Amino acid sequence: MGRLDGKVALISGAAKGQGAFEAELLAAEGATVLVTDVLEGPITDTVSAIRAKGGNADSMTLDVTNEDDWVRAISGVESRFGRLDILVNNAGIVSREGIEETDASEWDRVMAVNAKGPFLGTKHAIPVMRAGGGGSIVNVSSTGAFVASPTLGVPYNASKAAVHLLTKVTALQHARDAIRCNSVHPGPIDTDMLEAITSDPAKRAEYERRIPMGRLGRPEEVASAVLFLASDEASFITGAELVIDGGMLAQ
Repeated sequence: MGRLDGKVALISGAAKGQGAFEAELLAAEGATVLVTDVLEGPITDTVSAIRAKGGNADSMTLDVTNEDDWVRAISGVESRFGRLDILVNNAGIVSREGIEETDASEWDRVMAVNAKGPFLGTKHAIPVMRAGGGGSIVNVSSTGAFVASPTLGVPYNASKAAVHLLTKVTALQHARDAIRCNSVHPGPIDTDMLEAITSDPAKRAEYERRIPMGRLGRPEEVASAVLFLASDEASFITGAELVIDGGMLAQ
């Protein structure tokens, strides 16, 4: 018996990396998963991997910055599966320029994916969840929502801080609808976003020395946190943040 048996989930940015791990884990725990991303080919690969292990999944292209795409995606969930119990706003991009080097178009690009995307997904998921008796929204933020990073651009940190507060407002406004909303805040996770560091053994070793647990996080560790917050095990948790950073914020 899975922890998400009978539930329907939509995950954005699930074509590869952390999002794909989340999709595969939620499906392994019994959820029917709609895998979405702007990358059409890779989302079908993720669905194939889920189905090969006996899970239930389908795919749909989704540009999280486009409201019409969100309307289509949520309507697609209703028409295909009849309900929506879980929304994971996972899609995100990174920027690394300093403030002076960041132009307005880069600011808009990062904010659109990282902050506007979760807002639009949440806005259009809420009526469907309410009609179904409730649900769980999990927003993937970052430790960059709490502390500034000299290696990450200002729109990245600002966008992830926006997601942090979007989560809390959603939780307060919709607690009586039985809709929970929580955020996860990964620190240094071994994904493509850290490729500039992980591809150089010396840089990786130096970076890992600054992490109390002495290593980078794994995508499946973030996926496990998402699973917990999505499940009924977290039924009395809303408006909370779960940090996954190997102890870095404790320093």
